Amino acid sequence: MRRYIRALLLCMVFAVFSGLYVYSKLFYSDVSVGGNGPKRIFIQPRVPGARRGAADRAGPRSPHWYNRYIMRQRGQLEPGGASRQSRLEPPMHLAVVACGNRLEETLTMVKSAVLFSINHLCVHIFAEDQLHVSFKEALDSWPGFIRSRFNYTLYSISFPSENAAEWKKLFKPCASQRLFLPLILKEVDSIVYVDSDILFLQPVDKLWAFLSRFNSSQLAAMAPEHEEPRIAWYNRFARHPFYGRTGINSGVMLMNMTRMRKTFFKNDMTSVGLRWEELLMPLLQKYKLNITWGDQDLLNIIFHYNPECLLEFPCQWNYRPDHCIYGSNCASAEEEGIYILHGNRGVYHDNKQPAFRAVYEVIRKYSFGTDPLTSLLDPLEEELLKTTHTYCGKSHPLFTKRLAQSLANINKMAQHGR
Repeated sequence: MRRYIRALLLCMVFAVFSGLYVYSKLFYSDVSVGGNGPKRIFIQPRVPGARRGAADRAGPRSPHWYNRYIMRQRGQLEPGGASRQSRLEPPMHLAVVACGNRLEETLTMVKSAVLFSINHLCVHIFAEDQLHVSFKEALDSWPGFIRSRFNYTLYSISFPSENAAEWKKLFKPCASQRLFLPLILKEVDSIVYVDSDILFLQPVDKLWAFLSRFNSSQLAAMAPEHEEPRIAWYNRFARHPFYGRTGINSGVMLMNMTRMRKTFFKNDMTSVGLRWEELLMPLLQKYKLNITWGDQDLLNIIFHYNPECLLEFPCQWNYRPDHCIYGSNCASAEEEGIYILHGNRGVYHDNKQPAFRAVYEVIRKYSFGTDPLTSLLDPLEEELLKTTHTYCGKSHPLFTKRLAQSLANINKMAQHGR
């Protein structure tokens, strides 16, 4: 009997000391960093073989008016301008693929993303090796107050070795690289993929917020290819399964890649679900003679059989010439303006849609630090007034409504810095 009593006493003593140890750990973690609670710091994972830009290595610069406004928005500055410790939000991840002559277009996209965003951006640029030096020189030349808002990583184009040539020539050069992001960026949880011909007219933060709207089965978000079935492409011409009534457009794609890596996808090739890496090549082999738009068609096939995995966001988040070339058919843009402009069909570089080209040119030419209202909005409105001979030009308030709001916010930043 005494033996059991001794054992019980020993257990009680051990439990008391264990409790005191745990309490002391919790107490000291709570009072660290000046008593403002625990501080989370996100450390960007290194990807073997990837080149890192100078913005990665550069520490915070002196708070320029832009930084000071952003810090106020995030609660990191007191009204008098003194810095205070704050819990840091994990950065947003943005990916783009650039091959051939897409250097300047991609830089303009990144410029629009960095210009308007609130939280820190990690930009993942997949580009042909001969473009890496040009990207690095251009991005490193941006002012310090802008470089502190983002970091970038350059990657070589890479496909599975046994089918690399076939993947690279699918549709446009390198476009299908996006399909392999979950397999390459294995330590990144979620990402926004955009084509190089995308321009943000609202903060990336607002698109990133769709991640919080995902239900338990959703792992990606895209906009419909069309809103009007009578002029839609997929329901009239596609020779393969596609998502929903009119298909989806993959120019802007929000991905929870952790879920994509774990999910077993239903398909029409086998009765059992296949993981993402098991699904891609068999799909290409089965449908390669029937697809027109390459990787976008493969995504339509995947989400046709797995519609519960996709969240649709409104067309204002992927506004293309198709939405105004035959009259306006994007109701959300009519009501609230354009959030993301997608200049497919090469409209940034020809005269077929002057309204799209005007937006691209004013952002491309904008100099960081100058007055955004007089250097961006005023020139754009002036150019758009000349484009009324096309329907997209007649809809020019759609192009300026959200941009004006974003630029007004930047103008407030300038006021805060004075």
